[in-house]
Amino acid sequence: MIDFTIETHIERPADEVFAYVTDPALLATWQTNTVSAVQEGDGPLAPGSRIREVHRAPGGRHLESLVEVSELEPGRTFALHVVEGTPIDLRMTFEPDGDGDGGGTRMALRPHGSLPGLLRVAQPVLQVVLKRQFARQCATLKQVLEAPQVAAPA
Repeated sequence: MIDFTIETHIERPADEVFAYVTDPALLATWQTNTVSAVQEGDGPLAPGSRIREVHRAPGGRHLESLVEVSELEPGRTFALHVVEGTPIDLRMTFEPDGDGDGGGTRMALRPHGSLPGLLRVAQPVLQVVLKRQFARQCATLKQVLEAPQVAAPA
C-alpha cells in the first residue's frame, strides 16, 4: 500500500491556495510533470467532475489518466479518485495556519492506493519515488504562490 502525507506551509490564505490547486488549467504550473489537465464538461468542479490528465513519465513517455473529484469542500478539502490510470488517489486538506490573520495555510497532501497484481512488488520503490516527486511539487507550489505579485500594466 502506498500511503504518506506531505505537509507544506504556504504564506497565502487557505481560500487562495485551494482555488489555485483546484484549477485544472494551473496544474502544470506546479506539477512539473503534468503536460495537460482538462476538465470534462462545463461548470465549476464538484464531486463527480472528471479531469483528463497527461503526465510526463521517465523516458519521455506520456501517461494519461482520468480522475474524478470524490470530495470537495471549498477552502478545506479536495480529493481525487483515479478512474483510469495508476490507482493512486489523492486527498488534500487546507487549514489556516499562523497567527489567525488568515495569511497562511497548512496544506496536507496524501496520496494513497495499492497497485494491482504483480505490480505490488514495486510499491516500496514507487512510494519513495512518489514521495520525492510530490515533495518537489509542493515546494514548487509554495514558491509560485509566495512569489511577489506583479501588478498588471495599466
